[in-house]
Amino acid sequence: MTKVKIVTDSSVTIEPEVVKELNITVVPLSVMIDSVLYSDSDLKEGEFLHLMQQSKNLPKTSQPPVGVFAEVFEELGKDGSQILAIHMSHALSGTVEAARQGASLSAADVTVIDSSFTDQAMKFQVVEAAKLAKEGKDLETIVAAVEEIKQDTELYIGVSTLENLVKGGRIGRVTGLLSSLLNIRVVMQMKDHELQPIVKGRGAKTFKKWLDELVETLSHKAVAEIGISYAGNNEWANEMKSLLQKYVEKPISVLETGSIIQTHTGENAWAILIRYVS
Repeated sequence: MTKVKIVTDSSVTIEPEVVKELNITVVPLSVMIDSVLYSDSDLKEGEFLHLMQQSKNLPKTSQPPVGVFAEVFEELGKDGSQILAIHMSHALSGTVEAARQGASLSAADVTVIDSSFTDQAMKFQVVEAAKLAKEGKDLETIVAAVEEIKQDTELYIGVSTLENLVKGGRIGRVTGLLSSLLNIRVVMQMKDHELQPIVKGRGAKTFKKWLDELVETLSHKAVAEIGISYAGNNEWANEMKSLLQKYVEKPISVLETGSIIQTHTGENAWAILIRYVS
């Protein structure tokens, strides 16, 4: 049976040991801070946030070049393997389209999937795909499993400032202006490739009230997996973990999100990624 290899991009928030163990190829995006270009994979935990705080302008992120994808696919496909590339939502980046173009330039057999998400919500799909590939499952089986996980996943993100999202063009400018004037906290859900605000309020109590409502929802559902990501301080992330762990058997991963996500969310942002049992 033809071997399947898994590729993703560095907007995924995932433990390095999992990447190594499951032989996942991560293609890095890049970020420019005050005219200096960094590869997302080169920035250590906490380092990017420090650089962003010191920078004169909002960092600019850029997707991997089409040629890089073509080279990666060509190399991985040399032994006749099929390749499954899972990338962040097209609404957040042109990465998935660059991967498709790279695939068309490569002689390899490449299937490209838009995960509809990013961060640990995309990790759910990538890890399951890699596990199935390691077990020797065929491409059709793996793609079906990924699509099922996609349908069972929810992504929530909380931001303490909308300034970065507004500057980066990821959310309406009027909303951003209001939040900077009123110090509004916002919880958004990634749904149908859009960040949709679901709760707004002043102060940290906004997040706590929303979390209480989420806990009530989870108490009536079967949860397969939860991930928590953060930018900056992890105190609130760990507080959320202590409340949510009882609703899922699998240990919750609390991870710092990468520079690509942090650029758009700003400091003290967090995300809760939930995968329900099918």
